[in-house]
Amino acid sequence: MFEKLRQAMQQHEIQVLWVSNPANVRYLSNFSTPKDGKVLVTLEDAFLITDDRYLVQAKLESKIPVKMARFEAVLEFVHEIVRGRPLGFEADDTSYKQFDALRSLNAPLRPVENLVDNLRAVKTPLELTKIREAARLNDLALERVLPKIVPGAVERDIALEIEIEMRRAGADGCAFEITVASGERSAMPHGGASGKVIGDNELVTVDMGANYQGYLSDMTRTYATGNPNEELKNIHRIVAKAHQAALEKVRAGVKAFDVDFAARDVIAKAGYGEYFGHSVGHGVGLDIHEQPSVSYRNEDNKLEAGMVITIEPGIYLPEKGGVRIEDLVLVTENGFEFLSHAPRNSV
Repeated sequence: MFEKLRQAMQQHEIQVLWVSNPANVRYLSNFSTPKDGKVLVTLEDAFLITDDRYLVQAKLESKIPVKMARFEAVLEFVHEIVRGRPLGFEADDTSYKQFDALRSLNAPLRPVENLVDNLRAVKTPLELTKIREAARLNDLALERVLPKIVPGAVERDIALEIEIEMRRAGADGCAFEITVASGERSAMPHGGASGKVIGDNELVTVDMGANYQGYLSDMTRTYATGNPNEELKNIHRIVAKAHQAALEKVRAGVKAFDVDFAARDVIAKAGYGEYFGHSVGHGVGLDIHEQPSVSYRNEDNKLEAGMVITIEPGIYLPEKGGVRIEDLVLVTENGFEFLSHAPRNSV
């Protein structure tokens, strides 16, 4: 891990890296409260920096040396380490206040993007074990709650039941805000859960994920209550076909662009291209959206064995309803392995 990171640092002509993205802090240190920590990496050493509230926790968890310091002392410590050498910082995760503090070190500052994130894209066996468990807990929670998704139920109550069942099964919490969106609200890709009562003959989209020891899962299912109209049934069939087309492209060496296009082409040829705006997938791990981006905007990156990605085409018709089918899969040399196993019922 650190060997590859240091190689990337040298390619960017930096000798010290200030890591502030919480997921990257956790990845490099194993510190489970990464929002309250930073990692400083040099070509020789690495340190987790946090304050004395986490003295016991950090020393128990961190796999790199821990430096306990409050803000002023942090700058002094970093100054001693940097000694005027080129200092990289994560451009997307550095506030102006942090940047101003780093600028006071009188060292050449170099913004970087995805230096650590790219390392995280291919999962280790231990990471895969945790993601598999997060996916299993997701499946189990939906299995227990699915019989309650019926006309008369309230979206917000269903979302709460899902979270309770996740935690009861062993999850540390939700990976993100659960979406339970029914009827016209199912046309909202990230509609959350409202006080709406689920009606008869509606589509209900459930987007959910579990957190297990910091690693996340992500899955979406669209179910029906009763007998929706023919257009809604049709878009469900189209999305299911697009989902399968994308899956058939997944394997190591394939461009992420081609996976996205396979699904997008099915939806466009069916006449609903304008109603599918988001990418067909993304990486999942310590963050719910991480590398790689499985997108039509991503023409260069190729999938690698060990990546965990979502496949999630959708069609969203304003004032009518929407469908998304999303599975979490592990990329292998010759294809993929499903990590999500909850039923994808036909409508």
